[in-house]
Amino acid sequence: MKDYDLKNPYTGDTIATYTLDDSKSIQSKLKKALEIQTSWANMEIEDRCQLLTNVAELLIERKEEYAKLMTQEMGKPISQGVAEIEKCAWVCDFYALNAEDLLADELIDTDADESFISHDPLGCILAVMPWNYPFWQVLRFAAPTLTAGNTALLKHAKNVTGCSLAIEQLFLDAGYPEGCFQSIKSGHEEIEKLIAHEGIKAITLTGSEKAGRSIARTAGENLKKSVLELGGNNACIIWEDADLDQYISTMATARMQNTGQSCIAAKRFIVCADIYDDFIEKFTAEIKSFKVGDPMDKDTFIGVMAREDLAEELQKQVQDSIDMGAEIILGNERNGAYFSL
Repeated sequence: MKDYDLKNPYTGDTIATYTLDDSKSIQSKLKKALEIQTSWANMEIEDRCQLLTNVAELLIERKEEYAKLMTQEMGKPISQGVAEIEKCAWVCDFYALNAEDLLADELIDTDADESFISHDPLGCILAVMPWNYPFWQVLRFAAPTLTAGNTALLKHAKNVTGCSLAIEQLFLDAGYPEGCFQSIKSGHEEIEKLIAHEGIKAITLTGSEKAGRSIARTAGENLKKSVLELGGNNACIIWEDADLDQYISTMATARMQNTGQSCIAAKRFIVCADIYDDFIEKFTAEIKSFKVGDPMDKDTFIGVMAREDLAEELQKQVQDSIDMGAEIILGNERNGAYFSL
């Protein structure tokens, strides 16, 4: 078993040391998930929904605690962390209120005497999740998946291991049976073995295209259902008649929320030539207005990147763009995991 350290990306301090789960430990967790799944699926839907309501209530009670954990592990500005936890509580409340209707049998007209669509649980689901929204990415998967009668194993990004374990404890504290939701700490090789196991019925991943290809390949080889959400390159298109004064704040926020580390961020701005200069002026001024600094400060909007190697990669991307003719208007200095505006 291998140990690994987690460092606060803002201070550089080691905040925790964890040990990877070995094969025996992972198989034990899978066995526990499989043993509880039948009784969990047979529980009345009203009872499963009540447990999900318990999760929502605990999330609100602990939102400052969980936001601080995210800030320490991946540098998320703490006010945005609080908002993330509140969104997680919302998604739990949504499924707690609507799951019974969403899962109800649906009668359909056919030539048969009676035909209907029934929604049955699959079994144990493996989730591989990223670090950028360490609670939201997990809860938006876990809330409907568990409430539908499945059990779940979570392989979270290594740099948010504390968040992963906190979510596992959250479900236990809310009253979920032991084994219903478990976190595993593993490398790529162990995940491939897990996907191949007959006990895993489906895999969901949010992450990079590289990770998606790997997971999809292994899932395909083992005829497992998979859902993949990969990277995006979303465009924000600005026409000549755009009201820049009204929307420039929205556009800047769409680019820089979560310190720019969002798969749904506005990553390209395609601007009509007639208003290009005006857009650059207003967009730059708006970016400059964001408070940059300590992510533990509630007024900070832009903090550090989640890891130093990510800042190094961004620096290389910027230099490649310069080499191809891009012009630097603002920033372009790096200090550790901090990449300046």
